[in-house]
Amino acid sequence: MAPLSAKERAQLPDSAFGYIDSGGRRRLPIHDAAHVRNALARFSQVVFEDEAARDRARSRLLRAAMKHGIMPVGFVSAQLQPQRKLPKGHITFLLTDLEGSTELLGRLDDRYASLLADVRRLVRAAVRSAGGREASARGDDVFAVFERAPAALEAALAIQRAMHAGAWPDGIDVRLRIGMHRGRPALTDTGYVGLSVHAAARICFAAHGRQIIMSSAVRAAVIESLPEGVSLRSLGAWRFRGLPEPVDLFQADAADLPADFPPPRSATPAK
Repeated sequence: MAPLSAKERAQLPDSAFGYIDSGGRRRLPIHDAAHVRNALARFSQVVFEDEAARDRARSRLLRAAMKHGIMPVGFVSAQLQPQRKLPKGHITFLLTDLEGSTELLGRLDDRYASLLADVRRLVRAAVRSAGGREASARGDDVFAVFERAPAALEAALAIQRAMHAGAWPDGIDVRLRIGMHRGRPALTDTGYVGLSVHAAARICFAAHGRQIIMSSAVRAAVIESLPEGVSLRSLGAWRFRGLPEPVDLFQADAADLPADFPPPRSATPAK
């Protein structure tokens, strides 16, 4: 491509530029090496409408870097280490887990991947809207963190409401378990580490599909700012494998969400 002056470049139609965002906005053209380098440096500043758009943009940008012989070491490192943006100190964990994932896989076969992607987009949208950050997503679960506990509860309620309203294939009832805990984990190069992380995972796995359960630490942090129509019901104290002390569990109840569930799974009542 022939070099263009700033004036000539400004007069080009939108179609003459390579965009890395999917909204059609001329932010980071990637039609030459100089612009690819600029796009790599500014990628984290670009606002995308969802994670799928970010993934498409990232792939296009990396292909452009390869085409121009650019080794984007810093860019790749930043993309592979999202923990740099994760909050520290006392934080609230929100974990989701897809109930009956094996049965869903057997029923949907090659359509399961699409369903899982839809569920993740729904969860991620609620987390972002409430101000949280995704720490990881493995298999059929998502692990998000929040600096403010009320925001985590807001996200949990939004997720369950969106799941209930979702148009799932073949009319299947797709359900998520949600568990919440609060603690002060260590943030390392590989993510969060600490007993509170394990406790959050145990609490999530104890929940049933469509249920939101939380520890007493989360309850204490949200009880003074509950959304209208939302209440917290005590489920009692429960012991979990690997945790030294019982955990007092509470269920978030709202008029538009199911309220009756069996006792927590994979836990025994504390005596």
